[in-house]
Amino acid sequence: MQRFRALSTRWTEGLPRAYWFLWAGTIVNRVGGFVIPFLTLYLTTQRGYSVGAAALMVSLYGAGSFSANLVGGELTDRLGRRPVLLASLFLAPVATVALGVVRSTAWIAVATVLLGFTVDLYRPAVSAAIADLVPSEHRPRAYGYLYWAINIGAAVAPILAVFLVRSSYLLLFIGDAVTTFAFGLVVLAGVPESRPAKAALAAGEPLSARLRALGKEPLLLAFTAMALLLGTVYLQGHVTLPVDMQAHGLTAAQYGLAIAVNGALIVILGLPASHASSRWPRFGAIAVSALLVGLGFGMNAIATTLGLYALAIGVWTLGEIAFSTVAPALIADLAPVEYRGLYQGVFGAAFGLSFFTGPLVGGLVYDRFGADTLWSACLVAGAVLAAGYLVMARLAARRLGSLPKGSPA
Repeated sequence: MQRFRALSTRWTEGLPRAYWFLWAGTIVNRVGGFVIPFLTLYLTTQRGYSVGAAALMVSLYGAGSFSANLVGGELTDRLGRRPVLLASLFLAPVATVALGVVRSTAWIAVATVLLGFTVDLYRPAVSAAIADLVPSEHRPRAYGYLYWAINIGAAVAPILAVFLVRSSYLLLFIGDAVTTFAFGLVVLAGVPESRPAKAALAAGEPLSARLRALGKEPLLLAFTAMALLLGTVYLQGHVTLPVDMQAHGLTAAQYGLAIAVNGALIVILGLPASHASSRWPRFGAIAVSALLVGLGFGMNAIATTLGLYALAIGVWTLGEIAFSTVAPALIADLAPVEYRGLYQGVFGAAFGLSFFTGPLVGGLVYDRFGADTLWSACLVAGAVLAAGYLVMARLAARRLGSLPKGSPA
């Protein structure tokens, strides 16, 4: 028993009670994340949309999500973390149920945009709250545990959704709404306002002044642009990879088996990687993650069998785990306390934009120049990004001065 307590203490060190409410609420919310994975299928089978029209409608969700990160980040600094969390988690269920009951194309479009906006409005607030609550040296572990919780929930949700959809698609929307509302109740019960006093005093600063200050932050802007490029590479795993595998004679079911390696590795390695991440240099870990993502996708150029494709997926998944664990902590390090929400929102919006650039760029390169060119470009992009992150490490060390263990240098 004492050994278990000692192990538990090491794994939970530096993470306060309010953090664990956020973590538990995230699992509840993601376990009920039914609508988005099934939205295209719902629109085509229940509403008679073509695949192209359904894809266009789903892109409206992405537009709502993109704007939510920017607006949510600004509101998080101006109003506080808790009001934005509660507004998002109590408004999103309304938009979710509305999408399940409206019938006209116009109202489905409106409900889809509102769903994307309300569902993701809370994300900058969560990231900023963790930065408030958790000391710098423990933040990678905190963000890593949250990332693991998101993926655990995402793995369970489709299984539960299959049972619900057998009775009625409407149950998907209701179930999703209920779990989101439950997350709101968890926040209401256990997550106090954490906005620092300095941030509260600066809340009345004009937006123009805040945007000018943001424009004078080259490290954030560079890191955000590089995250967009890395996200564009990463999205190829869901856009062009299945097409390339099919071109080599593999089936959709085999793609499903190969991509399952991604989820399995995250579930298996996510917690130990998060626990170890507090000892990693921030930019060094992100440089390695970029190399692994580039290498993994570059390996597709020589892959012809299910085993080789699965191995390549395993390589870039390791990069995904490292990036998702460390990147939010690094943004928290760079952000002045009065801009924590805004910085996290800009970062989240840029990475969300890759859901547009990934399919667009990947599809064009694949169609015009072929798969080998695409995968070679991914490899080069990973290497260039890794070098860029190492250069940024030096600049970050100069800007931030003395750094705690596990910080950017």
